[in-house]
Amino acid sequence: MLSYLSKRLLSSLVLLALVTTLTFALVFGGADNVAQNILGDNATDQQIADLEAKLGIDRPLNEQYGTWVAKAVRGDLGMSWTMGESVSKILSGRLPVTLSMVVLAICIIGIVSALLGIVAAVRGGWADRVIQLISVVGFSLPNFWLGLILVVVFALNLRWLPATGYTDFLNSPTGWLASLALPVGALVLSGIASASQQVRGAMIDALRQDYVRTLRAGGIKPSSVLFRHALRNAMPAALTVLSLQFIGLLGGAAIIERVFAIPGLGSVTVQAALSGDIPVLMGVVVTMIILVVIVNIAIDLANAWVNPKVRL
Repeated sequence: MLSYLSKRLLSSLVLLALVTTLTFALVFGGADNVAQNILGDNATDQQIADLEAKLGIDRPLNEQYGTWVAKAVRGDLGMSWTMGESVSKILSGRLPVTLSMVVLAICIIGIVSALLGIVAAVRGGWADRVIQLISVVGFSLPNFWLGLILVVVFALNLRWLPATGYTDFLNSPTGWLASLALPVGALVLSGIASASQQVRGAMIDALRQDYVRTLRAGGIKPSSVLFRHALRNAMPAALTVLSLQFIGLLGGAAIIERVFAIPGLGSVTVQAALSGDIPVLMGVVVTMIILVVIVNIAIDLANAWVNPKVRL
């Protein structure tokens, strides 16, 4: 297991280096008139030159990248060009908001999709058809549109939940849960639709295996056959889907955070993109890559624990 983990960490570091290099080359190499965009159209040539020297963008691209990497490995992602704060401070304040929403959503997706997938695989018949219908509906509804519907129904009409805003968990756990109820609800439906189908297919394949018939013929309890044996063999596919769902939710959170005015990582990414704040964009890219790497390694280790053949 240690050798397997070492290989995954090494490949993740290579991935991090490649993606950050490519992103840096694209955003910094393609950025034109940065200083003038910050200062405005009335800026003089001298003011533009002074700001470029201050930001360090007047140097060759390879020197800029070397300086950025040297600082980034120490946790210094630079200063925001438009917000007046360090990128690390901005992201540290926004990341917990996004993670709280995404982690809560992925937990709900995992539990509900597992239950629906197992029921559809075991029961079949009308239960399977109903779950298939729910999945089709979930696939067809865009997250942002569903979010608007939830706001109209539960916030404006019923007044059960707040329409926008975010409450910190430490300030009020109930307020935190209420502020995330609608955004998480908008995120989970399509995730449940996708994951439940994967669980259903994996469970059907597992239940058709010869070892399942052998266990049933040996008088093993049906619940033991289902949960201790069939479900364990179906877990790798389900875990892989959940890891992809987590990555997709990180991207989809940007739109949902704009709809519900949540001060998370997605909203600051949109703000930085609109204002041309490249250091913030680079910080977001690095943060996202690290999160994706952590999730993928965790899922790989879980799959290796469930199925030792994966380690090979």
